[in-house]
Amino acid sequence: MNYFQKINFFKRLSLLLILLIYGSQSMAQIGPEIAENKHNNSISNKLKWSERMALTLMQRHPQSYMIDDAKVAHWSYVHGLVMYAFQELDKQKKNGKYEAYIKQYADELIDADGNIKTFKLDSYNIDNIPGGRILFDLYAKTKDKCYLTAMQTLRTQLEKQPRTPSGGFWHKQIYPNQMWLDGLYMGEPFYAQYTATFEKGAKFDDIAKQFELIQLHATDLKTGLLYHAWDESRQMPWANKETGNSPNFWSRSIGWYVMALVDVLDYFPKNHPKRKELIKYLNNVSTALVKFQDKSGMWYQVTDMGGREGNYLESSGTSMFAYAFAKGVNKGYLPKEFKKAANKAFDALTTISMKIDSNGEIELTNACAVAGLGGNPYRDGSYEYYINERKKNNDPKATGPFILAALELNR
Repeated sequence: MNYFQKINFFKRLSLLLILLIYGSQSMAQIGPEIAENKHNNSISNKLKWSERMALTLMQRHPQSYMIDDAKVAHWSYVHGLVMYAFQELDKQKKNGKYEAYIKQYADELIDADGNIKTFKLDSYNIDNIPGGRILFDLYAKTKDKCYLTAMQTLRTQLEKQPRTPSGGFWHKQIYPNQMWLDGLYMGEPFYAQYTATFEKGAKFDDIAKQFELIQLHATDLKTGLLYHAWDESRQMPWANKETGNSPNFWSRSIGWYVMALVDVLDYFPKNHPKRKELIKYLNNVSTALVKFQDKSGMWYQVTDMGGREGNYLESSGTSMFAYAFAKGVNKGYLPKEFKKAANKAFDALTTISMKIDSNGEIELTNACAVAGLGGNPYRDGSYEYYINERKKNNDPKATGPFILAALELNR
């Protein structure tokens, strides 16, 4: 090797050493990110179903406001439901990324003064309330008054919410004198937690009254199931002129109701005279529901018409029942046999309704995307109406309860 060859050799060697040193430093810096990306892009089937669903949602919706395929951040009950499920998951896993995902949603929608973006008090839409459930923990951890102010705003809505002559919350300003089963979940768990946290139990009678009215007026004496909605004025075209009830049993609406019961009972004082009544309501409707559980383990979209053409096994209602039954047993509200029904339902959800892609991301299929009554275009609550509403995979009204059910069942 001549002189110039030696010079070139040492130059190349020096360059190689520099690249190796720089490269090792860079890899050390980005290594965790690569590992995280690798983890994020491939979800292990060894994880519990709760985390598999949570990680799927985080990968598909990097910003938590994007859940439900939202393009613009807005205050919504579906985000409140799923973020609440993440909150319960984080309590078990104590993984900072779940807490960060929750906080990201709150901070996107709540400004430094506690104003809630897209929230309109004068719409008196009880669907506005569930997002407030994640704020109790955020306020307790951060002591940031913006979260307290936001909670106070939601409590103000409940204070001013229009009521039926009997004292039940209207579902919305545009739905006068109507109580929907959905509304019991939308309003009462937040109302109960706020009462327990800030009001020394002053409003528990009022909370119980919302359930009493629905139980009294919307329960079908023959089946024990509850109708989707009750119009106290009996003015709506969909309302039975004698009872005020809507025509059919919709599984998800009953799911909202049983979830409301098990969640409200978390905050009801054990010595409160209405507590036993609420537990009785839960037992009554749960006993009615198991009679309509399909042999597959799931429930149909229209609860009592499993054999009718067009009806289908629906995943959001099934997830809600699985959660309510499992939590009901775990808390001692329901007999142990309901845990068996919950596990049977969960088995069906993870087999019949589940799709798993090559990255381990999971999808719950056959979830009803939306259903309601009245409005424009008009929704008449008929059998044909419920079975023909569109379906959506991984609809948040299915994924949130699925995570909660998985946690309660330790699946």
